[in-house]
Amino acid sequence: MITITDTAAEKAKEILTAEGKAGWGLRVYTAGGGCCGPSYGMDIDEKPGDNDDVMEKNGLKVFVDKDTAKKLEGMNIDFIDDGEKQGFVIAGGSAPSCGPSCTSCE
Repeated sequence: MITITDTAAEKAKEILTAEGKAGWGLRVYTAGGGCCGPSYGMDIDEKPGDNDDVMEKNGLKVFVDKDTAKKLEGMNIDFIDDGEKQGFVIAGGSAPSCGPSCTSCE
């Protein structure tokens, strides 16, 4: 299963509270793919679906459908704020295998 850092959990709870959705969760999903492998997205959701794995970190619920959860095994969600960029990132796991035509992976 994917893990979530303390920083990401606290930031997500802060956002949910600001949106008036305290107690809701963060949904992670597969958003498409290409030669560099799948890409993922995140959204907020009130409750898990029938096919979801649910994890909790510091009071934040994270919903991931079982197929996406398999792809995210060993990865983690973090929140970065380096002054120029700010946002949630999914990182870790094994790197995609790209052929010479896949320049967007570099």
